[in-house]
Amino acid sequence: MPDWSPLRAALRNIETSLTFEWGALDALVGGLPRSAYVHSAFWKGDRSGWPGFTTTAVRVGESVTFVRNGKEPVIGAARTPTCPSVRGADSVSDVILIGCVKKKLTTPAAAKDLYTSPLFCKGRAYAERADVPWFILSAEHGLVRPDEDLAPYDLQLSNTPREYRRGWGVRVVADLVAAADGLAGKSIEVHAGSAYSDAIRPHLIELGAFVFEPLAGLKLGPRLAWYGAEAVAVTEPSPDNAELVNRLRDSGKSIGPSDFLATGGAELRSPGLYSWWVDADGAIDLSAGLGHSVHPGMIYAGLAGATRANGRKSKNTLWGRIKTMHLGGRHEFSTFRLSLGSILAEASNAANIDEQALTNWMHLHLRLIAVPVADADTLGAVETEVLTDLNPPLNLDKVRRDPRRTQLSALRKKYGRKERGPSTTSAG
Repeated sequence: MPDWSPLRAALRNIETSLTFEWGALDALVGGLPRSAYVHSAFWKGDRSGWPGFTTTAVRVGESVTFVRNGKEPVIGAARTPTCPSVRGADSVSDVILIGCVKKKLTTPAAAKDLYTSPLFCKGRAYAERADVPWFILSAEHGLVRPDEDLAPYDLQLSNTPREYRRGWGVRVVADLVAAADGLAGKSIEVHAGSAYSDAIRPHLIELGAFVFEPLAGLKLGPRLAWYGAEAVAVTEPSPDNAELVNRLRDSGKSIGPSDFLATGGAELRSPGLYSWWVDADGAIDLSAGLGHSVHPGMIYAGLAGATRANGRKSKNTLWGRIKTMHLGGRHEFSTFRLSLGSILAEASNAANIDEQALTNWMHLHLRLIAVPVADADTLGAVETEVLTDLNPPLNLDKVRRDPRRTQLSALRKKYGRKERGPSTTSAG
């Protein structure tokens, strides 16, 4: 029988709606019953498994959206539980897609300037504030870069034949794969009508992307209002260093990666510190690859969102760091992921890091603790003091050198992907 308590816990602090990828929900409750697969009535009405919520957009084998009673759903389908509605600079998406609109200039212009409706202008401003790559979904031209010159046209995707939309979706996703250097583990945020989203969503999910649709189900007025809302800010005072160390050390408060993702980022869209923990079997794997003993318990700690040394504010958050970088499927974006992947590749005598196998291993053997810290300006100094106390074995910076860390550095050099050209600085 399923255990619905983890689902109830995940829904407890959700204001409006939360979407689960089918496999994530199945794993969360310990296996969905057969009736969930074959009887639509299973998902109807109020049920003890999700009190206070009803379901909508049930796609058997794909996803289920839970909506709090009396609330309109504001988030569309996603491969994992989706984000609350935060704006602009707090976005943790890797790519934002904005749908084209009917209202346009009458002369050729850069695509970002060609579309002139208030909805598009707000979407464009949101994407530019987010400071991540963004593209326009054009019914006629497919995936369009903002600076690409376009002539006016009159075509709405919803008015095209099904076969056109099907081919359009395949072409758009193929172009996005090339533009984004692959989609596995990346978060794709779609701000477009259902005709556009429906045409690309299945292909994005199939390629391992996380799909967020914050405007799904909203009419024009609420869509415009969505962009005008303010981002959620952390207002609670930061814990002192001793309390931070105690909270990061409290193994009883650690949760698995699936439970972390099921939060949808609630209370985690802020700077902060985190610690990662390994179980007994995972410690054996790490010991074998590293050639030095690794004991069950805390193995790594880090920060997210600290103000940079040059005074520039970081846009990262605990949610973005852990979900997108640590669990996101690319070791180039995470020094922690690079460390784990290098050790496990060495243990199995593999030539390269197997990203999917690494993610699966992390879900199977790791747990984590995330502690929000409001003061991003002092977070770097705080991390230095905290790491001195914690001394996790897989940290390399701000800790004393030992033979185990020397070997880890060698493995990271061996398995790091240097063939991609000049490297960018990896985070935590």
